[in-house]
Amino acid sequence: MREEILSLLEKNSKIDIKEIAIMLGTDEEAVFNEITAMENEGIICGYHTLIDWDKISDEKVTALIEVRVTPQRGQGFDFIAERIYNYPEVNSVYLISGGYDLLVTIQGKTLKDVSAFVSDKLSTLEAVLSTATHFILKRYKDHGTIMTGKPKDQREVIS
Repeated sequence: MREEILSLLEKNSKIDIKEIAIMLGTDEEAVFNEITAMENEGIICGYHTLIDWDKISDEKVTALIEVRVTPQRGQGFDFIAERIYNYPEVNSVYLISGGYDLLVTIQGKTLKDVSAFVSDKLSTLEAVLSTATHFILKRYKDHGTIMTGKPKDQREVIS
């Protein structure tokens, strides 16, 4: 039952407990208790709203930053990852395979804000060897949700 509940919540965090119970063929109390247990165990870490910032006037710039680091002796990548994720601008930090060690996502109001974060805060950390910044130009799909509507057919009907 846990995986089914998690799958439903991942698709729609606003889904009603009663609706989950009906879909799973169980009672509301069992669903409520299971969700509460998963929150207490840290399986469910939070509930988020996915916003298409392009559709409102308040523009935001999102960047993916690849970071190459020297791991700290006895601490591996965890110490530097913690230093990075504690900055309020940082949305996420991932340990990745490939040419870089960490992938950091941040948001700023302007390209200049993001550039300043990278040059003034991120690049100055002792363990950081290099960075590569990629700006998100358009989101097509995010967290499983398609962000753009299908293009309308502009052709005229000929009969």
